Amino acid sequence: MGRQVAVVLYVVAMAAVIIGVDFMFFRNRFWERLAANVGIVLVFGAFYFRFLSRP
Repeated sequence: MGRQVAVVLYVVAMAAVIIGVDFMFFRNRFWERLAANVGIVLVFGAFYFRFLSRP
């Protein structure tokens, strides 16, 4: 149960970062926004697989 809560909180944190960056920097720029969102997801994915995934 604790592992599932950690993953849910991690996904919620990722969504919060994406939404915050979108509204602060890339409101009317579609391609820049898309590239930044993909980059954020890749960084969060890398940290997940490095630190939170099971060995």
